[in-house]
Amino acid sequence: MEALNNIEALNQALDQMMEKDEKIVIYGEDAGFEGGVFRATKGLQAKYGKDRCFDSPLTEAGIIGSGIGMAINGMKPVLEIQFQGFLFPGLNQLLVHGARYRNRSRGRFTVPMVVRMPYGGGIRALEHHSESIEAMLAHTPGLKVVIPSNPYDTKGLMISAIKDPDPVVFLEPKRIYRAFKQEVPMEIYEVPIGKARILKEGNDITVVGWGAMIPEIQLAVKDLEEEGISVEIIDLRTISPIDKEAIENSVKKTGRFLVVHEAVKSFGVGAELISIVNEKAFLHLECPPTRLTGYDVTIPLAKGEGHFMINPEKIKSKVKELINY
Repeated sequence: MEALNNIEALNQALDQMMEKDEKIVIYGEDAGFEGGVFRATKGLQAKYGKDRCFDSPLTEAGIIGSGIGMAINGMKPVLEIQFQGFLFPGLNQLLVHGARYRNRSRGRFTVPMVVRMPYGGGIRALEHHSESIEAMLAHTPGLKVVIPSNPYDTKGLMISAIKDPDPVVFLEPKRIYRAFKQEVPMEIYEVPIGKARILKEGNDITVVGWGAMIPEIQLAVKDLEEEGISVEIIDLRTISPIDKEAIENSVKKTGRFLVVHEAVKSFGVGAELISIVNEKAFLHLECPPTRLTGYDVTIPLAKGEGHFMINPEKIKSKVKELINY
């Protein structure tokens, strides 16, 4: 075991998989020599050479399009999009081609490709650096969407994503890249895609989150427990496919449901989860299933970002509202 933060766990996963499989190539804007803006690929070019870890031109469509071609022809590309807000020029390649090749070729071709990128707010960044568009990606059949919240899951989910036969979008909550360390096994291991994790068992309410929301939820729950409110915390870990069974079983036990995400409110993952609760556990509910989210606005720049973001005080207030419904 070794104490690693999220960015170190990610780097270790990429390093170990590149050492094991020569078909893996990594590239993106500044992903080669510099090791990426956040140094996720630091040292990989020096260790594996410029043919396997390199800088790409400033073209997200070119990065993803060439990755699809490599994947179809037997390579395993791991592509870096510098920030999620830069993904939009590449969506045509990802949604129209990458996500559809298995279906288009009736299973003759698959696209074993990982598209990884930092996402979310909380670091007072510029426009196009703080988006949370996981719902847009998860709405596309043929794509898997993964979001880790801690170093153990970051390494295990990245290894699973690289081994997956289909395209996986790997979203990295950048505000917690270096927020804390956790003991991580040195060897290669997998965290299964599509399985949520119950972080803490409880009886009064189910609170679901992912990515950078998990530490905020944990801080809120620590105070709520001191006030006698028993909270079950679920880390979703995978946005698509969603672990419906974990949500259903938890709500049938607690009778209350709150989903917390920093993405905008409308048409989001929270709405999808509430539909699952209504369909699978409606007769067990003690109050309306509820979402605590960002506002339906473009995420503000640095000066206003604090008003947009979810914090423990907002979570505690919403949990108490549902407990006293």
